[in-house]
Amino acid sequence: MRAVVMIKVLTIALMAGSTALSAAPLDEPRAARIVRAELERLGVPSASVAIVLDDRIAYAQAFGKARLKPERAATGADRYEIGSVSKQFLAASMLMLQEEGKSALEAKVGRYLPELDSAANVTLRQLLSHTAGIRDFWPQDYVFTRMLSPISPAEILELWARQPLDFPPGERWQYSNTGYTVAGVIFEKVAGEPLFSFLQRRVFGPLHMSSVQNADEGTVDSSDAVGYTRAALGPLRPAPRVGKGWLFAAGQLAMTAEDLARWDLALIDQRLMKPASYRQLETEVLLSNGVGTRYALGLGVRMSSERRILSHGGETSGFISHNIIYPDQRAAIVVLTNSDAADAATAIGDKLRDLVFESVSPLDTERRKEARRIFDGLRQGKLDRALLSDNANEYFTPETVHDIARGIAPLGPVKSFELTSSGTRGGMDFRIYKIKLAKRELELVTLSLPDGKLEQYMISAK
Repeated sequence: MRAVVMIKVLTIALMAGSTALSAAPLDEPRAARIVRAELERLGVPSASVAIVLDDRIAYAQAFGKARLKPERAATGADRYEIGSVSKQFLAASMLMLQEEGKSALEAKVGRYLPELDSAANVTLRQLLSHTAGIRDFWPQDYVFTRMLSPISPAEILELWARQPLDFPPGERWQYSNTGYTVAGVIFEKVAGEPLFSFLQRRVFGPLHMSSVQNADEGTVDSSDAVGYTRAALGPLRPAPRVGKGWLFAAGQLAMTAEDLARWDLALIDQRLMKPASYRQLETEVLLSNGVGTRYALGLGVRMSSERRILSHGGETSGFISHNIIYPDQRAAIVVLTNSDAADAATAIGDKLRDLVFESVSPLDTERRKEARRIFDGLRQGKLDRALLSDNANEYFTPETVHDIARGIAPLGPVKSFELTSSGTRGGMDFRIYKIKLAKRELELVTLSLPDGKLEQYMISAK
């Protein structure tokens, strides 16, 4: 439910347009090895994973143990709490009401909840974009005692939303679960029905998301994964159950990874709302001083390797989730895990991202292999000049090749050679690699001409 760190990437220039891709088959055995290795490394019991490629769910698999005592293996039917990934569902619901003329995102809180005098001038858009200044009720990374007992949304509003604002609306970005509780209360007042009922009728039913459950009701059965926690590096223990009411509107959904992938597909296809509504859902909100927040409405938004990314993490007691969508490449990655002691969801998502884009962009894979071969040759003072452009050949004088070999040869064996970013510049493809050696980490930046020859191959300290 709290803000989970999103994937760390290099942000580059805006993309010129969308690209339709036809994905190659996913390397499923490698995907399984990635997930199992991260679960073991971080000590997380289980993960449920789904991957979208083109117009289908190309991969859905669960790993590890959904329960430890009595032990039960995780399956694709297990539901996991998705925490703050739920926020995008409320944001979409608000946009649906706006389409019907029942509300507007520029409407102010005081119109619906006049008792919240300190927040009277906050807009619905500011609530949904975390720019309202309303104090967060759950900034802690643990469940405090009061959260073990039920609470009503009205009590949350009284205790936190009536506090003085942390900053004037629109001046800063600060994550606030309370803001979503306020938005949920307003939604139900305008819609005339419970938020979860609306979602069942307008979203989950049409998209055949049959597993979705209201985790705020606290129902747990044999088809649900159990959440676990640990103190530092101590043993895993069942995580405390949060009382009813705390997750309302801000993190109340539980579902399978495959059902969350169905939502991602619908978002890619813009299936449930008008294009203008999706545009608002996915557009970065600016602060009053013009600075971007990298956040839209319940979705993080950014560019990396000329790919537009929509993403959000989620965390509740015992669960961490990660959902990342590449709408223009028609790809998405869902990772749901049942421990809040380590962020295996993001770690797995990072590594699956590389695998996914090897599937949708095989050229990147070939270029990485070529770059590695050149690096191995340079360590020995050798260079295949047939791979280079005229300019690059002139750059790599015998003295330059000697200096490179002298500098990198003593650094020990290569531990990893990873593509971290790619894009275009000056009519050429550029790629950035992170090279980990036994004694040092290096960065490699390449530029490739349309004929494939390298115009640049530059190694530097990292």
